Amino acid sequence: MDFELTIIIPVYNEEDNLLRVQQELSGFMLHAKKKAKVLFVNDGSKDTSQKIIEEICSNTDAFEFISFDKNYGLSAAIKAGFDTANTSWVGYIDADLQTDPMDFNILLEYADSYELVTGVRANRKDSFVKNLSSKIANGIRRAFTHDGMDDTGCPLKIIRTDVAKKIPMFNGLHRFLPAMVLLQNGRIRQVPVKHFPRIAGVSKFHLWNRLIGPLQDCFAYLWMKKKYLNYTINRKG
Repeated sequence: MDFELTIIIPVYNEEDNLLRVQQELSGFMLHAKKKAKVLFVNDGSKDTSQKIIEEICSNTDAFEFISFDKNYGLSAAIKAGFDTANTSWVGYIDADLQTDPMDFNILLEYADSYELVTGVRANRKDSFVKNLSSKIANGIRRAFTHDGMDDTGCPLKIIRTDVAKKIPMFNGLHRFLPAMVLLQNGRIRQVPVKHFPRIAGVSKFHLWNRLIGPLQDCFAYLWMKKKYLNYTINRKG
């Protein structure tokens, strides 16, 4: 099959969500504006996630997986997905499905004009503390990166794969994908998308890694920006 979009789904102890993921993503693929497939990245789950993933993938070529030997974190899972993807576009959504896979079609409307299109969660259904800490963290990051993005933590994005593969990775970089695309002189856009409460599983983030972690990562980003190599070949002979 000539797939055009690989949707990365990082998985860490999401056994209660995976069958719903299969159902929702299968529904999206029937109506996707680009022919899509799913790539599960099992980030060292300790529950039955791997068994369920293998059962899902055994039934259709549109679902694939890679599995880590241990837990490396969200940034590593996304990076592994980028490195594995062989389609022209790569997307990303969380296994908790607090965002709607059908909204990938909203992002894809802008694919011809931008290298990265990210969702902005409208009317977020998270707790007051989670929303407040996310707002503060986004403000800190935006002050460092000047990327103009309001919600880089939104787990619904599409990126041109050749651009995604050039992004150098470090822990926490998933918050800086728009800024890293800008370093490649790429074009970025944010678009409002739906948001839902988590109905199964447990959030992997807390106050510490929503505030202190991103602040530390901002300094790592500034160092990387200073050292980042970006060039254009003008002529060849």
